[in-house]
Amino acid sequence: MKAQNRRNAALAALVIGAALIAIGYVVGLPPVVFVGALFTAGCAALLQGEHRSLTIVAGMLTATALLPVIVLIQPFSTFSSQNLWIDGFSIAGIFVLLALGLNIVVGLSGLLDLGYAAFYAIGSYTFAFAASSFTGLDFPFWPMLIAGAISAAVFGILLGAPTLRLRGDYLAIVTLGFGEIVPIVILNSSKYTLGPNGIGGISRPEIFGFEFPIQNPWPFYLAMVGIVTITMILIYRLQDSRLGRAWMAIREDELAAASSGVNTVTTKLLAFALGASTAGLAGVFAASKLSVVTPNLFRFDVSFTVLAMVVLGGMGNIWGVAIGAFVLYTIQSVILKQLNQFFAAADVPFLSSIDFIEYQFLLYGIALVAMMLLRPEGLFPSIRRKRELHVDDAGEGPTTTADAMGAAPQ
Repeated sequence: MKAQNRRNAALAALVIGAALIAIGYVVGLPPVVFVGALFTAGCAALLQGEHRSLTIVAGMLTATALLPVIVLIQPFSTFSSQNLWIDGFSIAGIFVLLALGLNIVVGLSGLLDLGYAAFYAIGSYTFAFAASSFTGLDFPFWPMLIAGAISAAVFGILLGAPTLRLRGDYLAIVTLGFGEIVPIVILNSSKYTLGPNGIGGISRPEIFGFEFPIQNPWPFYLAMVGIVTITMILIYRLQDSRLGRAWMAIREDELAAASSGVNTVTTKLLAFALGASTAGLAGVFAASKLSVVTPNLFRFDVSFTVLAMVVLGGMGNIWGVAIGAFVLYTIQSVILKQLNQFFAAADVPFLSSIDFIEYQFLLYGIALVAMMLLRPEGLFPSIRRKRELHVDDAGEGPTTTADAMGAAPQ
């Protein structure tokens, strides 16, 4: 009875919070939005550990409502206008999707993939071929989300099948090669992909006859929130399923998992396929958001950045990976590029004379090194992952669990 009462109270808080958020944005009252976000946050707290899907919905609704309000507050309003922040959040959502998909492969299954940007490219070009002036086709955006995910999943299986016997460094080298091959093929297939110029004139999403305008970032922002929410719910369901437990068994010790009856062939192929399908979703959304796709959008630095997001966010923890990807992209692509403007407005004598755009990758690298030294398990690690990396601190002696990339020790 107590659990039922708690669930009813949480649902009531979710409904009230959503209504207050909608009213607050319609009438332009940020305090009402903030109160509504508190209700939805309370819903997430009440349902924590009991109904994960509703917890995710409440948490995402809270973040969706608060982010546009937070950027109106100093010092965030100094960096950019609200619309520019919202546009940046939409693109950050693309990297959240990429990180969630790579977390399936690396975090849950322990398979190091350094060519993940290739699946991102496949999803983008799938939509570019299906809805652009280049081909003369105009398939709708929403069904093409599924089509892009399926096409990327097929290529994920094609990559996974020849690499089933490979582990650790050898698997990383093969996936790295695949990640380099795909952009090169796209670049040199000018007849079919327009080569380095890319494919432009890609259709934008449309819902009930309303086409998302390029100048207004809010529809893209809300659409991305919905896609990320559904993806997180599905991945959480997978993690708690028999397949998810099989992935984690392979990550810990593939030989022991096979001896226990786990079909390692199909399990690893499903990890590659499902991880790639999430990148396909991100690719379709990115192509529609940018209205153009070019080969230089899918270079190795994208794969590396997404892997860094997974590791720094907290490998194996879905919420941690999502938050890590969002924070890392925002810092790297928004805040570091606007530090000059911020310190100039603040009139800081020494810092206002430094060109932070020139040193943004140096600062990014320093932040990565500091993070790995001070908190190697990531910002929000899973309980198992945190225990593995701090077992010596607890005085429990050596461990025989997986290493940092999920490969079992020799």
